[in-house]
Amino acid sequence: MQIYPDIGDIHASCPSDFNMAEYVLANADILPEKVALSVVSKSGARRISYAQLKSDVLGVAKGFLESGVGPNDRILMRLGNTVEFPVTYLAAIAIGAVPVPTPSVLTETEVIKIIMDINPAVIVHDGACALPATVHRVLNAGQINAFKTNPAAQFHRGDQNRLAYIVYTSGTSGHPRAVMHAHRAIWARRMMIRDWYDLGVEDRLLHAGAFNWTFTLGTGLMDPWSVGATALIPEPNVDLKILPLLLSRHDVSLFAAAPGVIRKLNAALPDQFHIPKLRHVLSAGEKLSPEVRSTWRMKTGVDIYEAFGMSECSTFLSSAPHRSSKDHALGWPQRGRTVSLRAVHDPRQEANSGEEGIIAVHQDDLGLMLGYLKAADETEDRFVDGWFLTGDHARIGENGAYYYTGRKDDMMNAGGFRVSPIELENSLSQVKGVTGLACVEVYIKTDAKIIVAFYTSATADVEAQIHEFARRHLADYKRPKAYVRLDALPQNANGKINRNALREMRHLIAY
Repeated sequence: MQIYPDIGDIHASCPSDFNMAEYVLANADILPEKVALSVVSKSGARRISYAQLKSDVLGVAKGFLESGVGPNDRILMRLGNTVEFPVTYLAAIAIGAVPVPTPSVLTETEVIKIIMDINPAVIVHDGACALPATVHRVLNAGQINAFKTNPAAQFHRGDQNRLAYIVYTSGTSGHPRAVMHAHRAIWARRMMIRDWYDLGVEDRLLHAGAFNWTFTLGTGLMDPWSVGATALIPEPNVDLKILPLLLSRHDVSLFAAAPGVIRKLNAALPDQFHIPKLRHVLSAGEKLSPEVRSTWRMKTGVDIYEAFGMSECSTFLSSAPHRSSKDHALGWPQRGRTVSLRAVHDPRQEANSGEEGIIAVHQDDLGLMLGYLKAADETEDRFVDGWFLTGDHARIGENGAYYYTGRKDDMMNAGGFRVSPIELENSLSQVKGVTGLACVEVYIKTDAKIIVAFYTSATADVEAQIHEFARRHLADYKRPKAYVRLDALPQNANGKINRNALREMRHLIAY
């Protein structure tokens, strides 16, 4: 029995009466005893069947309903790297509520802003993640676990275009934006499953990330469950050095990780390391360097397939086993996606053959966001003639592949998270004594870069204060990894900070 059309049917339309969580969990009725999730460690694995997963999700969903949460209510998730993260996420969506997953490393200062943005009906808190004193109702992890024994809630079906979940990203405006996604977003991921993953029901996909990272949530959990495959996640705080052992021991056929993780594995692997069942590796979050790709291939004999996407739109460019290149292309538009390269000088036009342009996604693409919460003007500014401009530049080769050339702005990337330099600069400039500050990414070696804060100050003893301020007010991944004091920040002819000149100052970095 098949509840939804086959993944290979690119002409299948998303049902008009739809619930994203119901779609993800549909295989629980077909493969109830199959392992849906395996949390793996050096000593073994903790397994959850599809039937148990669905029961847990709908039990928690019932608990939310009985707690007064209903359709369209926002549920702020302040949970760490635990199974409760995806269970809570799906439970909220199941009843038509709107989960707002957030990184556990956010500070109280950052969480306060999110609470003011979304006005949650309830906050789910594990007791460990930072959470300011609040008048909003808080449910703890114990209560969520107790909800699992409830009778099953019913799925709340409705228009595929209604709001399903909200994720936060940093934007060029200098502060994180709440990105709103519809239930239909999961349907667009069918194109990824076919034209990036090559994922099927027999696969065992291990994602190296934590439960509470959106890359893991989508690629590592939602997508394998959508096709009836088995998802594997390493236990919290697992040593990266044992990942190759886990890949072999647990018969992993697909492995997903950010380029930084693959780079560290390359350093730990012997010259030859055979992983018996591994077909290929999936990489996303930031551009994969040719050196990391070739070193992994040389040591394991396994290819890496890369994909490009963003918080505003699930990955839409990718390579795959049936379509790849030897010259490190970013990828091809997935079949069923509507992608274009727009002219830099006039985005209303397509870029000419061979020239650099702006990567864009059409407004009708199922994976594209509904918009930014409470920011209609900013949402509108990202669209030109029906095309959403990503801000990333590329050129198209003769083979039709997109070759990444950079960003039009100065957004940075920390382990797969986009970080706005303006957000960091606005925050760190509050430190007393700082007279000027600019944050950029700097390569410290061929395939590794870090966020560096260059600053000017009246006295030379300010750095310790900047460190402490960053520790208290910025999530760890946003904090600069190096600080460099200058007599003056370089400027271009227009009097603006010359970020390219700063990027060339790697010789000043003590790291």
